[in-house]
Amino acid sequence: MVRGTCLITGGTGYIGSFTVLELLQNDYDVVVVDNLYNSFDEVVNRIELISGKRPAFENVDITDASAIEAVFAKYPAIDSVIHFAALKVRFPLTGVRCARAAVGESSEIPLDYYFTNVYGTLNLLKSMAKHNVYNIVFSSSATVYGDATRFPNMIPIPEDCPLGPTNPYGNTKMTVELAITDFINSQRTNLKKAGKDAEADKWNGALLRYFNPAGSHPSGIMGEDPQGIPFNLLPLLAQVATGKREKLLVFGDGKTVISLEVPFQSSSNQPLSGPYSTRHRLDLTLSSPFTDYASHDGTAIRDYIHILDLSAGHLSALNYLRDHHPGVRAWNLGTGRGSTVFEMVKAFSAAVGRDLPYQVVGRRAGDVLNLTSNPSRANQDLGWKATHTLEDACEDLWRWTKNNPEGYRQAPPKEFVEALKKGEKPPVEV
Repeated sequence: MVRGTCLITGGTGYIGSFTVLELLQNDYDVVVVDNLYNSFDEVVNRIELISGKRPAFENVDITDASAIEAVFAKYPAIDSVIHFAALKVRFPLTGVRCARAAVGESSEIPLDYYFTNVYGTLNLLKSMAKHNVYNIVFSSSATVYGDATRFPNMIPIPEDCPLGPTNPYGNTKMTVELAITDFINSQRTNLKKAGKDAEADKWNGALLRYFNPAGSHPSGIMGEDPQGIPFNLLPLLAQVATGKREKLLVFGDGKTVISLEVPFQSSSNQPLSGPYSTRHRLDLTLSSPFTDYASHDGTAIRDYIHILDLSAGHLSALNYLRDHHPGVRAWNLGTGRGSTVFEMVKAFSAAVGRDLPYQVVGRRAGDVLNLTSNPSRANQDLGWKATHTLEDACEDLWRWTKNNPEGYRQAPPKEFVEALKKGEKPPVEV
């Protein structure tokens, strides 16, 4: 029995595609909207291969209001939305250097981010209102919190931590949260004024703030395949492991200077005294692996959540909206366990079977030390909890990367497909 029909914007992206898979495997029909800006439509074939079900797909940009409206008109069964489509920040809060990290793309072209992320969402909300599509799950971000260490007792970060994004990308996510909140509240208020209390309660929104997604599908045929430079730490490490990248660049001080003052000695090994005595200053510059974050190993701390747990969290949030009608509510989706960049390098190196090279480089102004979630609200409200380990994420990602070096631009390994069809584990390697 079909539970409902969900429109998923950005549904061919990393998190979006896994959420499409999760919904299809749990009795939802799915309509995917994506302009393929940073993804591939081949993922739709992989979703069908794994689930035995194929989502509808529309190549549509959410900033095109008429095209979005046409999708709702074409699929009148749509009764809920999960919204991923957005321009994503080019310098993620991972503590590693990637594309244009010195200033960040969202700081260079903020209007592009506002146009896509905010205006695109407004188009979506208008069509939802017109077609009485009551529930929306929004893919927000931990970036809305900014640096939570500026407040006492806010690590791990709870949902009531004051918001304070530190870049335009985070600002757009916070703005969309506010827009959805105002939209849902106004729909409820206006309907109640009209004496339609039962219909008013149907309007609901979930604001999902998550941290650092990681991992791939255990089958080895579906994973993260960004066009260009990866946004996230583990795919960067995967590129190092496959030789596409020489080494990982880790944010930190990059150098530590130790100054020593040493008195000159006479030929008899006695310190010189009087007007001829002097002391020599010796500066030693120490490079990698020294870093200057206030963590136990000097690198930034992040909460890494397996993509399967994250996609399951979206399903849980959607079901909660449909069953409990909470209005608008925010939930953190994370493990509650923070890992440093060096710990992640060690974990992924273990999955690969060799130490991966890295270099500590200059720390970027405004970097956040610790982004670890407090997921207790989601645990209690949604009955959801992250169950996969960091080792699972590393092993799954390495299986995907090693056997699909060109990602979705190549056919999946035949041995993996056969194992999937037989319900067996994929081979260790092909």
